Amino acid sequence: MIPKATPSRRARASLIRPAWRWRAAAVAIAAPSCAAGTDTPEAWAQVPAILARIVPPTFPRGELVITNCGLRTGRRGTMRTVFQSHDFVITDYGAVGDGAADCTAAFAGAIAACNQAGGGRVVVPAGRFLTGPIHLRSNVNLHVTRDATILFTTNTAAYLPVVFTRHESTEVMNYSPLIYALGQKNIAVTGEGTLDSQATLGVWHSWKSKNDSAKLVEMGNNDVPVKDRVFGAGHFLRPYFIQPTRCRNVLIQGVKILGSPMWVISPLYCTNVTVRGVTVEATGPNTDGCDPDSCTDVLIQDCSFSDGDDCIAIKSGRDRDGHRVNIPSRNIVIENCKFKDGHGGVSCGSETAGGIEDVFAEDCTFDSPDLDYALRFKTNPARGGYVRNVFIRHCKVQTARFGIHMTLRYASDGALKGQYKPEMGNIDIRDCAFDNLTRQPIFIEGYDAKIKITDVTIAHCTFQSAADRNTITNASGIHLLDNRFLSLTKSDQTR
Repeated sequence: MIPKATPSRRARASLIRPAWRWRAAAVAIAAPSCAAGTDTPEAWAQVPAILARIVPPTFPRGELVITNCGLRTGRRGTMRTVFQSHDFVITDYGAVGDGAADCTAAFAGAIAACNQAGGGRVVVPAGRFLTGPIHLRSNVNLHVTRDATILFTTNTAAYLPVVFTRHESTEVMNYSPLIYALGQKNIAVTGEGTLDSQATLGVWHSWKSKNDSAKLVEMGNNDVPVKDRVFGAGHFLRPYFIQPTRCRNVLIQGVKILGSPMWVISPLYCTNVTVRGVTVEATGPNTDGCDPDSCTDVLIQDCSFSDGDDCIAIKSGRDRDGHRVNIPSRNIVIENCKFKDGHGGVSCGSETAGGIEDVFAEDCTFDSPDLDYALRFKTNPARGGYVRNVFIRHCKVQTARFGIHMTLRYASDGALKGQYKPEMGNIDIRDCAFDNLTRQPIFIEGYDAKIKITDVTIAHCTFQSAADRNTITNASGIHLLDNRFLSLTKSDQTR
């Protein structure tokens, strides 16, 4: 938490009066020493403890076994030491790397054998291996070697029967994610190989125009039991690419991921998750890069994202169904990631029903004329919940449309008529550089004069070039401290 201001500081702090007009708000810019929340060491001091809890799983690679060759006959025999490997190569289970043969059974057989042996690696050697969904089990590391590609079939029927999942943060029984695990421990997807969804070659993206998503939200709002929310065949809800669900100790590392039917990486109800050194290249609707959904203790590090939607978007449940589940996302650390195309770079929301808190992002770079918002915070009264305790520092935005964008009026069906009061506050962004913004440096929009965005500090940031002025409305406790707006007049900085 940011330390509270002393009475003398509070009296001199910069406070933004609420405004009803789109671009109208009166504001006083405080000097750096005059505002609350100018020091964040206490908040960032939490990070080492969070990282100490985020420990990637380890897997046996092999062991030396000492055997006595004469034990079966009762005589003293020769002692032998044998290396027993814990690598389970999918070609030993019938996989053929020609890009045409169906290897689904081979993947399942290798994973089962690995799990039954106490764990290890399921190895995908060089080649192109076509498969249906891959379901991981405890203590299994799916290791994709450098010259290996896993091709996922475009036959939608292959992803049945339905499994328990969330679709846009509403619980449902739906098509299996391409890589899935439910209630497992110590699982991983690693290596330098490629995971190719082939989503652009099939029908997945055309399902965006169907109305099944609205039907599911209605079921959630009407408290239909999850077991009765059965979609799958005859319906049009797209599955995710990688979704460990109710898992502990998860590692996704090194692989290159091409495309997805929908969200790419979305751990759900997981604890202790590491996503490291992953490259995501996805086009098409709703192809978010990495969306932790109601998760605790997550590290996203050294990754590269170029997506058809948000690059990273932290979620915690949608609308009434999200409030029913009521599991927050918290203790999320994002380090040294690169963001290219996408709607948002680092985003919180819009599915915020369970709450999002204690998010730390640093040393990230953003660079694309097709990146809408570098730093994005979004929710509305249909979602409710909260976004709080978010700390961002030392980031470099080379090109984007908006630098910092916050709204409690995020557009979606019924968004402005919801029953839940959204909360957004205690957000600190500092020591960041924004070079070329083709729209606005700062956009902060509360819902109305009663439901405001509160306690936001933007400090020691440089905004080199922007096409339009700032917008700050229906907000209070907004502290703009020692920032440099090189293309704006002083009056445009606070309008």
